[in-house]
Amino acid sequence: MTTSELLRLQRRSERQRIAVYEPEFRLDVAGLDELAHFARSEVTDDDVERALARRRRDASDLAALISPAAADRLEDLASAAHRLTQQRFGRTMHMFAPLYLSNECVSECTYCGFQVWNRNIKRRTLDRGLVGAEARYLKSAGFRHLLLVAGEHPQHVSADYIVDCIGVCADEVPNVSVEVQVWDEQTYRRFVDAGCDGVVVYQETYDPRVYPQHHLKGNKRFFSWRLGAPERAGQAGVRRLGIGTLIGLNPDWRWEILALAAHARFLMRTYWRSEMTVALPRLEPAAGFGDPPSVMTDRELALAVSALRLALPDTGIVLSTRERPALRDGLTRLGVTHMSAGSRTDPGGYSDPTGAEQQFEVGDLRAPAGVATELARAGFDPVWKDATPAFRPPSAGPHGRI
Repeated sequence: MTTSELLRLQRRSERQRIAVYEPEFRLDVAGLDELAHFARSEVTDDDVERALARRRRDASDLAALISPAAADRLEDLASAAHRLTQQRFGRTMHMFAPLYLSNECVSECTYCGFQVWNRNIKRRTLDRGLVGAEARYLKSAGFRHLLLVAGEHPQHVSADYIVDCIGVCADEVPNVSVEVQVWDEQTYRRFVDAGCDGVVVYQETYDPRVYPQHHLKGNKRFFSWRLGAPERAGQAGVRRLGIGTLIGLNPDWRWEILALAAHARFLMRTYWRSEMTVALPRLEPAAGFGDPPSVMTDRELALAVSALRLALPDTGIVLSTRERPALRDGLTRLGVTHMSAGSRTDPGGYSDPTGAEQQFEVGDLRAPAGVATELARAGFDPVWKDATPAFRPPSAGPHGRI
């Protein structure tokens, strides 16, 4: 048997394994349908008032807080969210930067500029030297938390490659997270041993009826395998778990918010040792694609962020540079606790730009120092380093981290 034949058999076996995988977390689709209908059409002013008055809020309260009736009380929600955020998180804003490793991808996703059939972009995968150069560039800009991002490719972006990249970055900064294709528990343990302390997995859309319409090829098309990735990362001891939904794939953004909150609550109960963050990135134009549909207005985004803060008081909320500066500055006052700044979404875009296309259009082009200055002007304390990892004997891993 040739090497290529063996690889094909291994990949076929892997696909068969992940195709039948079922996570512990189960989506109650019928229940979410009912809640979303309630949020869209049945919530009254009294329901909103009751949800605002409660100290502990359930899924029905969240549905009330994202309703059209709640939109008329956005200022009240924003004030309550602002107070709660300060009580739980103080006036800190955790800063991070994405570091794109590769735009090679074998998946076909209808919304992503990296997808396999997009012939309009220049493909690039960084070697060790360029990964280190990117990390040092971001370190010089103040960042001590890097999020490694890559497309899905079994050869260019293998587990060994990601482990190597984590190690390179962990030598430069104390906090390294990954947002890459999803893996099994054993591989996530390898990432932790290499110096990774965070895993981010956006489900894209939580609706299993919508998901297949946008994920047509590659392992990413397996909905349940992706849904269970945060569980496998939590079982592997990852310190920080991040989840999110890509607003715009599902026309019913309220359904997505309710599902995201349910998933976050499950993960917080089950993997209580891990820090939890959620994100609501909106679809942006990508290379080779036209303008995406707009299903959530700026005011509705502000409503959703405020409602999530009130429903998930101990969960971090992440805001990327997809949004424009003025909107970002406003959302920081509602419930956001983590922000990127000065982002480039093309491999090598910081220290060695070559014309490789970005994954999507960035809305906030301000330099990190400019974002930090604006945060300070608004009374926030930008935090560039989340924590300094403890150390253990060298046998624990190449970086001796726990």
